[in-house]
Amino acid sequence: MEIKGKLAEAINDQITMELQATVVYRQLAIEMDVASLPGFAKWFRAQAAEEITHAEKFIDHMVDRGGDPQIGDMAGPDIQDKSVLGCFESALNHERKVSESIRNLYRLAQEEGDIDSMPLLHWFISEQVEEEATVEGICDQVRLVHNDGPGLLRLDAELGSRKAPTVA
Repeated sequence: MEIKGKLAEAINDQITMELQATVVYRQLAIEMDVASLPGFAKWFRAQAAEEITHAEKFIDHMVDRGGDPQIGDMAGPDIQDKSVLGCFESALNHERKVSESIRNLYRLAQEEGDIDSMPLLHWFISEQVEEEATVEGICDQVRLVHNDGPGLLRLDAELGSRKAPTVA
């Protein structure tokens, strides 16, 4: 039941990646606040809070299995395109990176025969499919309205209605 070795290291890397996602989403929220788009900013802040919950799931898994969760080094995000579409495309790119990392964790757990990690990793695989689809859908909507002010404001209002998850 104890988790150690390569899988423990990989899960620690994932904890760091999930917390890095929090920083990415928080910076994207700041960019939307600067652009006076409070609905998009609220959506990004809610996503940042959700990423903390994701990190906590991995931390809890490690602790429950006698591991020693560690947060690695993180750098601030470098957001090149601060437009609405650019920010959501940055989010999508980060989600794709997280998805691939989860798939690699799954492969490693299979390789090491660690069946105790499988329920957690199955949950994350499903979650990442949903995350990518959601952000891709928002990108598609932003592309449809392009720089149309009323269209962007409608999307801003719609995404601003999202409820933030509670953080443990």
